[in-house]
Amino acid sequence: MEAEAAYEVRKTVTLLFADVAGSTSLGEQLDPEALRGVMSHYFEEMRDVLERHGGTVEKFIGDAVMAVFGVPVAHEDDALRAVRAADEMQLRLGKLNRDFERRHGMRLEMRIGVNTGEVVAGDPAAGQAIVTGDPVNLAKRLEQAAPPGSILIGKATYPLVKDAVKAGPLQSFPVKGKRDQVAPFRVEAVDRLAAGVARRFDRPLVDRETELGLLEEAFERAATGSCYLFTVLGPPGIGKSRLAAEFSRKIADRAQVLAGRCLPYGEGITFWPLREIVRKLGGKEGVEASLDGSDDAALVLNGVLSAVGETERAGTSAGPETSWAFRRLFETLAREQPLVLVFEDIHWAAPTLLDLIEYLHGWGRGRVLVLCPARPELVEQRPTWVAPRPNADSVALQALSPSESNALLEGLGDGDAVAAAVRLQVAEAAEGNPLFLEQMAAKLADEGPDAKPDLPPSIQALLAERLDQLSPDARAVIERAAVIGREFHGRAVADLCPPQVRTAVPSHLMALVRKELIRPDFSGAGSEDGYRFQHILIRDAAYEALPKRVRAELHERFAVWLETALNDRRVEREEIAGYHFEQAFRYGTELGHREDAVATLGARAAQHLGKAGKRALAGGDVAAAANLLARASASLDDADPARVDLLASLGMARTAAGELETALEALDEAVERAEVNGDRRTRCRAAAERARISFITGRIGPDEARAEAEAAISELEALDDDLGLTKAWLLLVFVHNWRLEYSALDRAADRARLYAQRAGAALDAADALAWIAPATVLGPRHVESGIAHMERIRSDAPGPLAEAAALVSLGCLRLMAGETQVGRDLYQRSEALYRDLGVRLLAAAQATLTGWSELVAGDAKRAEALLRAGYAEFEEMGEQSLLSGTAAELGRVLCKKGSYDEAEKFAATSEELSGPGDAFNLSLIAGIRARVLAAREQGAEAVQAAEEAVARSAGDCVELSADAYRALAVALRASGRDDDAEAALHDALRLYDAKGNLVAAERVREALAHQIA
Repeated sequence: MEAEAAYEVRKTVTLLFADVAGSTSLGEQLDPEALRGVMSHYFEEMRDVLERHGGTVEKFIGDAVMAVFGVPVAHEDDALRAVRAADEMQLRLGKLNRDFERRHGMRLEMRIGVNTGEVVAGDPAAGQAIVTGDPVNLAKRLEQAAPPGSILIGKATYPLVKDAVKAGPLQSFPVKGKRDQVAPFRVEAVDRLAAGVARRFDRPLVDRETELGLLEEAFERAATGSCYLFTVLGPPGIGKSRLAAEFSRKIADRAQVLAGRCLPYGEGITFWPLREIVRKLGGKEGVEASLDGSDDAALVLNGVLSAVGETERAGTSAGPETSWAFRRLFETLAREQPLVLVFEDIHWAAPTLLDLIEYLHGWGRGRVLVLCPARPELVEQRPTWVAPRPNADSVALQALSPSESNALLEGLGDGDAVAAAVRLQVAEAAEGNPLFLEQMAAKLADEGPDAKPDLPPSIQALLAERLDQLSPDARAVIERAAVIGREFHGRAVADLCPPQVRTAVPSHLMALVRKELIRPDFSGAGSEDGYRFQHILIRDAAYEALPKRVRAELHERFAVWLETALNDRRVEREEIAGYHFEQAFRYGTELGHREDAVATLGARAAQHLGKAGKRALAGGDVAAAANLLARASASLDDADPARVDLLASLGMARTAAGELETALEALDEAVERAEVNGDRRTRCRAAAERARISFITGRIGPDEARAEAEAAISELEALDDDLGLTKAWLLLVFVHNWRLEYSALDRAADRARLYAQRAGAALDAADALAWIAPATVLGPRHVESGIAHMERIRSDAPGPLAEAAALVSLGCLRLMAGETQVGRDLYQRSEALYRDLGVRLLAAAQATLTGWSELVAGDAKRAEALLRAGYAEFEEMGEQSLLSGTAAELGRVLCKKGSYDEAEKFAATSEELSGPGDAFNLSLIAGIRARVLAAREQGAEAVQAAEEAVARSAGDCVELSADAYRALAVALRASGRDDDAEAALHDALRLYDAKGNLVAAERVREALAHQIA
């Protein structure tokens, strides 16, 4: 089916099923003609009730009635209308039964079920069912379970009516066709005037000082003797009623405030706000008392009462006498003190009432302020309402700012149920609409801290009503805009619209702007007019109304449109085109479309998403890369050869993001599939990356890792694959680091960096640079030479990743040179860059260098904090190689603080995680034990442990060797061997001097001068 043709819509509706209980026996009691007359009368009365409340009666089957509220047009109070209709049906049946008893000696009993949920609504004119979906079945099951004379409402209906009904939850029970038991509510009473979801005005008003000031100014003008009209405009939930309530509270001691509310539907509601005002005055007696002493009291009283009446059905029309009577009444009331009249929701007002209000404004001479909160629809009905005129003003309420939204959430008083992190999500989703903030927070408070801040049904209903008020063509425009996304251009929308709508798209867009459903957007580049949905929830509501088959078609058409833009305008939109192909693929899969057509969509999605993902990976945006590549691979069949390359890239992205377990899963599959397909290049790349993860997580040892790297290098050199060679050389880097081969590590990392630069792999180049860092900081290169070396690399490889890698080395080297604050500033900038780029593994890995260098600089507290943070992060990632090293360094720091017991625990953890050939960690562990034993005055054992530390540090890791000699000096002094201790310190000093580590060398000289270790 073409999207341009009439189609079904998805929408949330409320369904009502009513059935006559025990109807079978009626056939035995009554003559068929009498029974037919009884049931016809019953059906007529029930239809009248249902339609008066806005329901659409779909069918009568036997003695059952089915009605839908929300079709063809949704209302924000459809659930409440349905429950009120159900209550009135029971009352109407009670009146019918009195007649049935008199004429036929029998009574009818009715049971009703009401349920709310998402259905597919069709066009009966096109031969489609009004609604289909599981909520229909559940409504029928509720009706069948209801005792005679009762109303059961579903769990989804109750939150929409909870403040207008008295209802008790029933015990859960199973129903046919439902996997889970249902837990309905039994309605005990219905308040026909209350809102289904009451607003709370007992909380502090946030912001709105400017608007309150304007109202105060209008009040002061009215108080001088002229009637003043003030209109507060804004979309639903923006705070119009809350502002009116706050203003009324503020001037309560200076004026009489009378308020009335316009109703959205019903009989005799034309003057409903005036009826409420008369009630608040005390009815007929109160009006008489207010008019006492007035010359025209009788005429005024008669005019007022004739309009509002004293029955349930009030008048619906008014002549000059009615308007005159209310004007005189209000002028009389204003003699005592200024009068404020609040007409709530006048966008629902009948034209007659609007005429009366304008008459009051134009002819009133009393001290009266008429305050009218209204939605933008009022201006569409009466464009002149806000036209400039004397003694009238208006203000349009704007959304709250993020800080104001957070202040409102904090003042909602829902305790700890809405945690700070969730409050942030709520504030982002609500986009400054106070009602949305309030309802979403209340939903979270009810459902618990694990609930998601999604759209409450009350807001969903409100937005659906606004969309259903649009013309079919305007609806087509906003739905296609919703498919495009939050921001869109007019030309793209027009190209997706049916031919007969395209030329009118600009005018429809401007009409949607006036309705405050969308707004102009100036953030995009280019000459086309841009637009943006006024609220993301409006976009979501418009999108969700589209059937999935229409969504699939429109997503595909827009993706093709974007491909044309890609080719013709050379605009990089792969991610956006990929998203829309992906959505078309997903919906096609869900709906069971032809396999070949769905596979084609998946392939096109994978092509665009994969290209965008690889670009993000090359640029260092690993979080985006992992997301895009995962979606790209999921869009292809398992056996598709293109999926293998995507899986290999996905594994690399996840590795960089610190998601090591899921990275291994992707790489395992990539290696397996590449072998089956004979794809040597991808197999070698993926295998090298997998071996690196397996090595650092302790799954394989250094010998196996070296063999894997050398085999990969040999094959990849023959294939001239720079990216694959980068991965293989990086694997060798880890092996050299393990064995304290820091000169070889430096060379291997530099090879990896060069290959990565040739491949355009910025992230891998930064990874290589990150491994040059420990070689430069801990290896034999002099500090001054290291600083110059890293500055050269930094200038040769510009970019944020290279900058971050160079900065951490420079920071540690500056610490060694005694430039403490400069060094800290540098390494902190490095970590911030890594975090911003989402390269979590490298950001956390900094702790092993910065913690070491801070301890060398003499700040054990800072070193401990850095290492504990890194330790926690590695633990969360499941990264064991760096975790074991961090544990050993923490033990070393704790020894410096004198926390020997905890130092031993971290040493034991490091030993457990370290392999037998992990020289760095084993040397540190032995040094920790030497210090612990020395502190416990076990000198001989301490010396033995320290000598092991020195032996294990053999290699060219200068800093580790120097630390081992310092541990030996501690142990020797504990054994009383002061001369040997001094010799060990001289060995450490020799290494520090050769390295140019001025801070450490100075500390050793101080120890020699004071004959301490």
